[in-house]
Amino acid sequence: MQKTITICPGCELKSISQGVAIASEFDTLLIKKGTYKEFNIRIDKPLTLLGENYPVIDGEDQGEIIRIVSDNVTIDGLFIINVGTSYTTDYAAIRVVKSENFLIQNVVLEKLFFGIYLEKSNNGKVYNNKIIGDAVDEYNSGNGIQLWYSHNVEVDRNIVQGVRDGIYLEFSDKVIINNNSSTNNLRFGLHFMFSNDDVYTNNTFENNGAGVAVMFSKRIKMIGNIFRKNWGTAAFGMLLKEINDAEISGNTFEENTIGINIEGSNRILYKNNDFIKNGWAVKVLGACYANTFTQNNFLYNSFDISYNSRLNDNVFNQNYWSDYTGYDLDKNGVGDVPYRPVKLFSYIVNKTPETIVLLRSLFMDIIDFSEKVSPVFTPDNLLDANPLMKQAL
Repeated sequence: MQKTITICPGCELKSISQGVAIASEFDTLLIKKGTYKEFNIRIDKPLTLLGENYPVIDGEDQGEIIRIVSDNVTIDGLFIINVGTSYTTDYAAIRVVKSENFLIQNVVLEKLFFGIYLEKSNNGKVYNNKIIGDAVDEYNSGNGIQLWYSHNVEVDRNIVQGVRDGIYLEFSDKVIINNNSSTNNLRFGLHFMFSNDDVYTNNTFENNGAGVAVMFSKRIKMIGNIFRKNWGTAAFGMLLKEINDAEISGNTFEENTIGINIEGSNRILYKNNDFIKNGWAVKVLGACYANTFTQNNFLYNSFDISYNSRLNDNVFNQNYWSDYTGYDLDKNGVGDVPYRPVKLFSYIVNKTPETIVLLRSLFMDIIDFSEKVSPVFTPDNLLDANPLMKQAL
């Protein structure tokens, strides 16, 4: 028979650890409003911890606060602060270890090291949590939501800010990351490696050290996300490194130093994305083959495409380019003159970054015009044969 056990500062049961110890499987611990100075709370049986009016669990910088080592555990409605910081141990506010069917929702985390850390845990959900860090340096800060060897997890409607990486995945497959806001983080809004068949939709990554890093992964779908104001000498909206067979569609890349930085990534469909007022919209660093760019809008970027190879087998077709000056005599909505998106000046800046100071000069206009007339340095076949006259919808 499942029962509800009440914990409160004035009750007979005053501590959460005591409540866990006496509870039977599938009981609910109802934690009343108050402050509970506890850490190393170990949940080793199926339980629900339900906070009423956001009770505060204060770890007093002692170490990890909640560790889940059982299947079928729910954490709901807690306010957790003061996780311990360590240079040898990744202390987390909530850590889930080798567990199935977990739910962590409506939790607020502040003054943390790592926030929610999933370790070899599957088939769970991290929903509607707020993680607010105060990280200053990468070496002594942790990640907001971290998945390590965790599969079939849904990360939905979380707010993460002020940590090292907002959301971090490693060796985690079939993860859905949806409707999250990851902003003002030291390093990446989202960072994932060796994680396949994941889907990222409707997230916002804004004003992070460097947007999103996507590395060594296959069959990724990134749809309807916003990458905005990720500025800095090494900043980008999205970094793709060794990514294959992916779809990147319906995203907005706005006011980033580099919209997408691509290296060693193949067979990717880039469709219906908006690149707006970036330094470089797309920067291709080589070893990128069989990619397709179609129905994208390139609007007022300093450089639309930067390319450092003489070879090209990527397809650019039916994109809108704000710099296109061609005509459409047959009024079919497609320009009659192909558009060459790679300017010679971007090639020069790749070789000699200091020349960027000449960006708005007459010299730049002259050399770009000469390259357009007779391509020598840029790939001869890198062109959009069917540039759109109006923005793609």
